[in-house]
Amino acid sequence: MTETFKAIVINQDGEKFTREIKKNLNFDFIKEGDVLVKIDYSDLNYKDALILNNGGKLVKEFPRIPGIDFSGKVVESAASEFKKDDEVILTGCRVGEIYHGGYSQYARVKKELIIKKPNNISLKESMILGTAGFTALLCAFAIKAREEILLGEKVNDVLVTGATGGVGNVAIMVLSKLGYKVTAITGKTDQTENLKKLGASTVLDRKEFEGDPKLLSKGLWDGVVDTVGGNILANAISQTKHSGIIAACGNAGSVKLNTNVMPFILRGVKLWGIDSIQVGMKRREFVWSQVKDLVDFNILNESVTIVSLDELIETFPKMLQGQTTGRILVDVNK
Repeated sequence: MTETFKAIVINQDGEKFTREIKKNLNFDFIKEGDVLVKIDYSDLNYKDALILNNGGKLVKEFPRIPGIDFSGKVVESAASEFKKDDEVILTGCRVGEIYHGGYSQYARVKKELIIKKPNNISLKESMILGTAGFTALLCAFAIKAREEILLGEKVNDVLVTGATGGVGNVAIMVLSKLGYKVTAITGKTDQTENLKKLGASTVLDRKEFEGDPKLLSKGLWDGVVDTVGGNILANAISQTKHSGIIAACGNAGSVKLNTNVMPFILRGVKLWGIDSIQVGMKRREFVWSQVKDLVDFNILNESVTIVSLDELIETFPKMLQGQTTGRILVDVNK
């Protein structure tokens, strides 16, 4: 093991916000935690882009190593649950916010925040999913709950908003694997063929969903995965069929929601908030155990871009401007 390591460090000094690649950090910089991990991969999520931009009002103490996800091998462990060379995954858990994160060659974390990687996926594949993929799976299982937990009618038609983003890509694939007919909404209609390759049956322009919603529109969807918020989510709610489930997990468009009670009291529509941070360990392990059956990495790989830490600094603004598609993987050792 080296005596120093490389990482992105963000800092706030008064009004001045900085981000810098430090190439000779000492391990004293990452003191808190039971398990030291040598990181292979991280990724870029929308939340990461916000944090890299200006802290995103999510980071309260500086300096901080950002990066909400990572995968790698255990180097040292003071926890009996993990031993040297165990391959582990971490997504969310406020790492990169209140703890040092994954845009680094090493991370030291609490044992409660990591899980052992399933044997049937690779460290790289786990970060092709990352928080975005994990969230997409949680959304898909929420919609599946209509027929499994709530004993409702079979799910047939599902809408996915923000379809070209990381959550949207994986959600389309997983929902189609579950046997549902998926309609994708995107502002990037040039990506139509790629979305259909992932499993979308129909692709719609988001402009059709940007106007003010009706109290109730014609019921079209048994389920919705929404990553956008705002009027797009409001329109999706008004178009959801009786007993439909809407899994809301993002606010890339707006944090505001212009809706009314009619879909909920006349159609029994359920708005299911999806949080991928405070998820119990058993549930995390279950979700990751389902990945191999529901995700085709051969297809996902076609929309993956791999960047170095240096390239990441140049890439994150494009995500904030809506100019990225697919998944962005970070090779911290590149």
